[in-house]
Amino acid sequence: MNKPLRRISLFCGLLVLALLIRTNWLQYVQAEDLSTRKENRRVQIAQYATERGNIIVGGQPITGSAVTDGSDFKFKRTYIDGPLWAPVTGYASQAFGSTQLEKIDDGILTGNDDRLFFDRTIGMFTGEKKQGGNVITTLNAAAQKAAFQQLGNKKGAVAAIDPRTGAILALASTPSYDPSTFAGNSKNDEKAWRELNDSSDKNLVNRALRETYPPGSTFKVVTTAAALEHGVISDINAPTDTPEPYILPGTKTPMVNHATGCEKATLNYALQVSCNSVFANVGDKVGRDGMVETAQKFGFNSTVDTPVRAFASVYDKTMGKDGNALSSIGQFNTAATPLQMAMVTAAIANDGKLMKPYMVEQLTAPNLDTIEKHEPQEMSRPLSAANAQKVQQMMVNVVEHGTGTPAKINGVTVGGKTGTAQHGEKNAKRPYAWFISYAELPDRTSPVAVAVVIEDSAVQDRDDITGGGLAAPVAKAVMEAVLKNKG
Repeated sequence: MNKPLRRISLFCGLLVLALLIRTNWLQYVQAEDLSTRKENRRVQIAQYATERGNIIVGGQPITGSAVTDGSDFKFKRTYIDGPLWAPVTGYASQAFGSTQLEKIDDGILTGNDDRLFFDRTIGMFTGEKKQGGNVITTLNAAAQKAAFQQLGNKKGAVAAIDPRTGAILALASTPSYDPSTFAGNSKNDEKAWRELNDSSDKNLVNRALRETYPPGSTFKVVTTAAALEHGVISDINAPTDTPEPYILPGTKTPMVNHATGCEKATLNYALQVSCNSVFANVGDKVGRDGMVETAQKFGFNSTVDTPVRAFASVYDKTMGKDGNALSSIGQFNTAATPLQMAMVTAAIANDGKLMKPYMVEQLTAPNLDTIEKHEPQEMSRPLSAANAQKVQQMMVNVVEHGTGTPAKINGVTVGGKTGTAQHGEKNAKRPYAWFISYAELPDRTSPVAVAVVIEDSAVQDRDDITGGGLAAPVAKAVMEAVLKNKG
């Protein structure tokens, strides 16, 4: 062979080798990355080529699938009572992706999860069409409906937990949205999405998990727990050394009380009528580091995966003495999600044991075999059983004789705490109305702890915006629903 032919042969050989290397690189190295890229339309077509599995509440599906007209995506997601359940399900849209449980458990719902490989393989031999698995939630349908209906046209949220296990029973957020309206990829879907996405009402935000608010006086139960745990208070019925007026440490600013009889008031009475001065004084005596320690045991300053991630609630680690005193009454930089305040209440109701909140009971295959089952997990011990029972006494007193009487339920022991949190610079904006509560069974266990926040309502007079007046009736309805429809 002459020299030019050898060069051409060598060159062609190098080209073939490069082609083989490139082909193998694409097949074995980049295959997964390419197959999951959002630009790969074949992935989306495959994703919507079969019916998704369902999200289940109380044994009934709250989702479904429908054939898509005029699209290469065969099926699209449908929702039963979409606005009711959207804070739980999130959405699965052909055009706009997915969120919350629809996103986290997409592999199970589409049938693509590696744990369903055996089912897919069997289906290849039997000729059965590919199916998605199911997500079984912990939600109580009656409690969710009560929360959603009671919130009505108010802007707010509800989180309810079973203190014994951490199972989430209700997770409502208003105003809500219907995920069905943009589940496809038509112009109508795009219009519905744009209207929701541009709305100042933030319909797409799950306020129970993804909004933090100053908790106001509901935080006083955390301050109470800190005072008991750190030995600042031992007798909840003994007078404190709180002067009237109480001056914030390091300042000349007096703490304003909206209640009477706060001078040297006992901790029990102070919680009953919500004396700001007593809890600011007690929080100062506990000190910032002690308050931070207790708050963090309740879950502050950490994200919580339910499995949908909740934003971290905040108790400032670096503030001065005056800031700590204000934070001890739930103001200054203190901020909490409704889920966080439900966790606080649940820990107190469960004799000091905080269980990790969760809302997926189990994942099942299309044939209903269990793939994964959640086991309740203890998260922390913010306070001892003895001290938790002291806080319970105080919270029951609030409902029986104090600001929380609208939450009373005949024949049931209810503990609670109201809160009206200042909002905006110099409290210029409408305040937030809070209520936290739990219901106790005759065996002294609690099947439900609730936190309610009303961000905005139709009430015109700001003096009528109170935790007892606006939020407590919502909590009462949720507790009654759980008591009547356990499981």
